[in-house]
Amino acid sequence: MTLDELSERVATGEIDTVVVAFTDHVGRAMGKRLDAGFFLDETVAHGTHGCNYLFTVDMDMEPVPGFRYANWSGGYGDFHLVPDLATLRRAAWADRTAFVLCDVADGDTHELVPVAPRTILRRQIDRAAALGYEAKAASELEYFAFTDTYRDANDRSYHGLTTAGWYNEDYHLLQGFRGEPFNGAARRALRDSGIPVESTKGEAARGQHEINVRYAEALTMADRHVVLKQALKELADAQGMSITFMAKPVEGESGSSCHVHLSLWSGDDAVFPGGGADGESDVFRWFLGGWMAYLPDFMVCYAPTINAYKRYQEDSWAPTRIAWARDNRTAGFRVVGSGPSLRIECRIPGADVNPYLVYAAALASGLTGIEQKIEPPARYDGDLYRATDQPGVPTTLEEAVERFTISEVTRACFGDDVVEHYAHFHRSELAAWRAAVTDWERRRYFERI
Repeated sequence: MTLDELSERVATGEIDTVVVAFTDHVGRAMGKRLDAGFFLDETVAHGTHGCNYLFTVDMDMEPVPGFRYANWSGGYGDFHLVPDLATLRRAAWADRTAFVLCDVADGDTHELVPVAPRTILRRQIDRAAALGYEAKAASELEYFAFTDTYRDANDRSYHGLTTAGWYNEDYHLLQGFRGEPFNGAARRALRDSGIPVESTKGEAARGQHEINVRYAEALTMADRHVVLKQALKELADAQGMSITFMAKPVEGESGSSCHVHLSLWSGDDAVFPGGGADGESDVFRWFLGGWMAYLPDFMVCYAPTINAYKRYQEDSWAPTRIAWARDNRTAGFRVVGSGPSLRIECRIPGADVNPYLVYAAALASGLTGIEQKIEPPARYDGDLYRATDQPGVPTTLEEAVERFTISEVTRACFGDDVVEHYAHFHRSELAAWRAAVTDWERRRYFERI
């Protein structure tokens, strides 16, 4: 939507609210709902402000001590929210509402805040451009749907919820039809909000679905991913149900992934196809080699929560090995397509990722691979769940944070300030987890210990 189109819709009363949004560490949409006239009169030219404590809070919105970026001694001042008008769109899932994503800038210097997720991705996109490349990307995002409202789920401590489907519905049209009041509404709302949808389909668990939108330049795709999640959550809330993007929300069921697809282009030319034995270029091999080599260093971007690591189980459709293969769903890296459609699908990220960070990590690793001409290991053919000779993915957040912190590559690509900021955030989450007493512990020990 252009500003002129927004002005016309505001004048007719079709739109009276503009949501200005950005994401925090974990990809949650934060921001304000502005009067549309005020947005046009003031915010377009001058932006708006938010409290910088939002890059220091935990999941409960409590400020975590120990951040250098913002803290109590610094008074938790403002940062500047700068609307990116290329992201301005009608929010078709909400009444009389438009939606725009923002870059986060320092309130005094107006420089982009280094620890803001969108900034981190922008810097890797700029790095790719300096090498002559543009990254195109897509997210395949999975979620579980429940017939319980979010409020009821909370009041029941998220126990005993009823999944929207009652058997494995992978590609199942009848069970998928039963979810159409929600999934069909989601497809239409996203389409009408300027996000081109390809499909929805049942996934390999009860009540689990996947939604796919058209690929785009990496920043645009990350923006679409953010809007998609917010739209689906608000739609679910409006329909008196709930959905979750947790990586492993249901014990005994498959987890929810965010498979990411990436390719590099130079102008109108795809640079991954080439004259290699499998039709791949040197750039393809080096990008894949770097992505694989440094994935453990950036693992916190692929699996950012305690829960994320419970998804990596044998025979679960989630990969457990850092290996690559042609069209093999047991591999962490699945190469698909040919010619201009040749691309790398990384199946390691869970649905709980922040899209800006997962794409930034992929580009940081792959571009380093190109610069260092890192060759990937040999292609693997067969069942990678049984391939004990292949390296495994990190299995805990503790391990991932340690790799992220000590890695020379993460610091070279993201900068010391970003690495230390996010390491501190994840360590605070680990501390909260270690202090928690879980239902598993009570069931196991309360009587029988």
